[in-house]
Amino acid sequence: MTELRISTFNLENFDETPDLADRIVLMRPQIQRLRADIALFQEVHGQERPGQPRALHALRSLLGSTNLADAELVSTKPKDDGVYNERNLVVATHLPVLSRQQLRNELVAAPTYRRLTATPPDQFAIEIGVERPILHVELNAGGRPLHVINVHLKSKLPTDIPGQMVDSFTWRSADSWAEGAFISSMKRMGQALEVRRLVDQILDRDPDARIVVGGDFNATPEEIPVLAIRGQVEDTGNGALSGRVLVPIEQTVPESSRYTLFHQGQGNMLDHMLVTRNLLAFYRGSEIHNELLHDESQSFATDRKYPESDHAPVVATFDLP
Repeated sequence: MTELRISTFNLENFDETPDLADRIVLMRPQIQRLRADIALFQEVHGQERPGQPRALHALRSLLGSTNLADAELVSTKPKDDGVYNERNLVVATHLPVLSRQQLRNELVAAPTYRRLTATPPDQFAIEIGVERPILHVELNAGGRPLHVINVHLKSKLPTDIPGQMVDSFTWRSADSWAEGAFISSMKRMGQALEVRRLVDQILDRDPDARIVVGGDFNATPEEIPVLAIRGQVEDTGNGALSGRVLVPIEQTVPESSRYTLFHQGQGNMLDHMLVTRNLLAFYRGSEIHNELLHDESQSFATDRKYPESDHAPVVATFDLP
């Protein structure tokens, strides 16, 4: 049997900022503790060097002196050879990479919508496209393909409506705030639907495919974006689809410890790892490293005071034959 550890960790705007050294001091031990063979990262910013494509220099610095130093970094990217300036999805691993792709309204066309509260009013309906792509990486794990899907779904923060913001924190009306939240929910569900369609396409080609979907879902296990990706028989009502259900591995963590982000004193499980049922035969357990998690929604909880991420990492262990 070969032990395989898979983790997901939102690094919270990880960049070459003046406090990078302070962040690395606190966050590198978190990476070392994960001992991940496959690490899914979110919110990884790219950095520029003269005459070179934008690259993940800050992340490379963080991974130094860990088991992921010199690992291959598979990232979302624009059409050129670099990476995005902000909020890349990254899969770090030493395992052989068989294929990679990113999807952004590839399997789900962007819906169109005419905003009701915009000033000036929309003359025509606009596309509500997703803001971040999905990253799909196929790896060779124990001699078999393993499909790893890294996601960062749209947050619950309302999408800006033209002419309806007094400042960055103040809306002119309650209905414009509500419309902004509605548009954000469309973006979030568009991503969730695209993930589910990708999972079903993989299973159409290989009904016994091993799939892990991980990342920051910006939703709890009972909320619709997560349920849409899971595809429970309780929701579809179709027992013939039981082999396509994705299982949240955090269910084996005691409920009192089942959270990855604090908001206004409440622990929320927003970062998930969902796996196909065939992987449960080799599943040995999960950990959520939230012992030192802080609450950035509190007054004066600045990044200077808390340089580390406001998300806790999650890691799952499997013993593959």
